[in-house]
Amino acid sequence: MTEAGKHNLAGMSRQRLRELFTELGEKPFRAEQVLKWIHQRGVLDLDAMTDISKVLREKLKQQAVISLPDIVEEQLSEDGCRKWLIEVTSGSRVEMVYIPEAGRGTLCVSSQAGCSLDCSFCATGKQGFNSNLSVAEIIGQLWWANQKLGGFDDKKERPVSNIVMMGMGEPLLNFDNVMEAIDLMMDDVAYGLSKRKVTISTSGVVPAIDRLSDYTDASLAISLHAPNDELRSSIMPINRKYPIASLLDSVRRYMASLPDKRVPVIEYTLIAGVNDHRQHARELAALLQDFPCKINLIPFNPFSLSDYRRPSGSSVSNFRQILQQAGYTVTVRTTRADDIAAACGQLVGAVEDQTRRSGRYRQKAAEQAGKIFDSTDNLAVAADRL
Repeated sequence: MTEAGKHNLAGMSRQRLRELFTELGEKPFRAEQVLKWIHQRGVLDLDAMTDISKVLREKLKQQAVISLPDIVEEQLSEDGCRKWLIEVTSGSRVEMVYIPEAGRGTLCVSSQAGCSLDCSFCATGKQGFNSNLSVAEIIGQLWWANQKLGGFDDKKERPVSNIVMMGMGEPLLNFDNVMEAIDLMMDDVAYGLSKRKVTISTSGVVPAIDRLSDYTDASLAISLHAPNDELRSSIMPINRKYPIASLLDSVRRYMASLPDKRVPVIEYTLIAGVNDHRQHARELAALLQDFPCKINLIPFNPFSLSDYRRPSGSSVSNFRQILQQAGYTVTVRTTRADDIAAACGQLVGAVEDQTRRSGRYRQKAAEQAGKIFDSTDNLAVAADRL
């Protein structure tokens, strides 16, 4: 419900809309009509929905609105990527990124204003945390991308073919809203995206992964980034609560629930001197030997509040080669849109931080300007002091 106590039709799934129309004494199929107007034709004006009676439109105006977040800034990268800054109800601003490639267009969608998990290699976490995004604020990112890229033109192919929930925030800590937004993304009378082309990326919220199969059959990516618990806990605090073994077990259960033979993607950000050694690659190969998956290596993308460094090309190549020789399918993510700070791990927006974490990081960066943490031990010590 909106602040005015009205239903926001833009963030309602087909089932919720059908329930609403039933409550209004109307035929449930009106839900499909409204979904098509909003999500396939890009229409936000009830009066323009001409196959709905005027009487019903007036009734809807009394009880509902169609409200999406506003775009406040747009940036275009030299490589064709686009980054949009949207303002959400909390007053924070979050970022989404469109990545065009040969044969597909991927939209990186945010689920939270900031992030509570504080992974050491991610700029979003350094902004602290403000709020979960609503369903309308999540699906609104896809709506706006279509609007900006001509996706509501019947004569054009839709530019967004893939969704990755890899923007700001941990999607599974905003579980209900993310599930409803994904439902809309995959609904044939909304955006109609394939379950193989909608990917949820998680840092490893095990109880939420265990709930996934009751709500969706979307694809899954796991932010692993380390081959053992000691190292992972030092760069990803969530590992202290949900260590690697329990995480992989929960992912196995979810993948086993799917009707087709998909495998998860293991995401591994390579950080110079931290987790990019040959031994780490060998350890990762051993860890995943009984875990069918694909591995995506991501060279670290620098940002102002981090002393980490991007690995050398030879380190990335060696790491990849060791995994490939062990029999894994391995890709290296091409750095895109770093000229507009939109590469993986760089999204920041403008978060009204409720945790005071952002201030601590800025102070720490000022106190230790120029210092480079070039070992896991130094990183762990620094993290304990924050």
